Amino acid sequence: MSGYDVLVLGEVLLEISTEVPLGDGVSARVGASGDALNAAAAAAAAGARVGLIAVLAADDSGLAIRRRIAELGISTDLLRTGRGQQGVYFSHADPQGQRHFVYSRTGSVGSTMSPADLPATQIAGAGLVLASGIACAVSASARAAVHRAAELAPGRLVYDPNHRPQLRAGTQALRDLLDLAPACALITPSHPAETALLGSALPADVAGGLPSDASRDASRDASRDASRDASRAAAVLHRRGARAVAVTCGASGVHYEGALGSGWVPAAPAPSVVDQTGAGDCFVGSTAARLALGDDLRTAVGYGVAAASLSVGGRGGSGLVPTRAQVLAHASAQSHAHGPVTPAQQASGTPS
Repeated sequence: MSGYDVLVLGEVLLEISTEVPLGDGVSARVGASGDALNAAAAAAAAGARVGLIAVLAADDSGLAIRRRIAELGISTDLLRTGRGQQGVYFSHADPQGQRHFVYSRTGSVGSTMSPADLPATQIAGAGLVLASGIACAVSASARAAVHRAAELAPGRLVYDPNHRPQLRAGTQALRDLLDLAPACALITPSHPAETALLGSALPADVAGGLPSDASRDASRDASRDASRDASRAAAVLHRRGARAVAVTCGASGVHYEGALGSGWVPAAPAPSVVDQTGAGDCFVGSTAARLALGDDLRTAVGYGVAAASLSVGGRGGSGLVPTRAQVLAHASAQSHAHGPVTPAQQASGTPS
């Protein structure tokens, strides 16, 4: 395949999930997941031509993952095999769909990705290139690959910070976020994890006049806090050169800012919550796909929100990848339910 709309790079993991805590004799489901695969699957379902850049094990686990990638409509042409064990994680969900994870990925074959694995011609010709902070965190060589991809795709990088404190320190995550911003068409930090990181990078003229954390009214509505913090984070990233920012604020919604202005997309209630694994990846992949295919920022973010809310109805990171028809129907229903967000609501931090 040539002329990719979206290229995704990162580590793919084996997923072993159960409905109860891990234990001897517990039945488990084996699948393929990881933020890169989840995002790529969502992008393909949203209508984009998608390629995945990853390193897989040269054994049955790698072959099984390769088959699953193809089943999800993602090109396998850019996959490479290497020496080492496929990374794996074990998970189980509580009754609310929240997952609990145990990872075995240190020294995995996926973490051996390096700039040498990048197809420069395909990256140069792709609409958008998507990478995350997890890829930057799993190894020095994978981090170098993400930064090289940013050089090969100036102004066309989509970066999901996806900070995981168990993988690296916040100072390292912030450094990558700020350094990659000038190459980004879109950055998708989350609130409060990454907005807290960005708070330390606020310039004086942005921070000045805004209430400090210590002066917050404890009774202030959480959605208002989210809107304020999201706007401050977006200001930092715009000043670093990012073209657009979409700050995900959980149940409050998504604050977006781009060349044509800013706004708020309310969260879309999920029809069914089985497993929340990969919902954020689904949002990023879906939004990136729609941007690459020509949607404006507000439309792309709205599509991503609707897709993510449907994705939690399946088990596993790629257990339910909603079709474009399903997402459009869900987004339409939510639009009729909420109506547009007014400037007054946005200023007050009230998303709906």
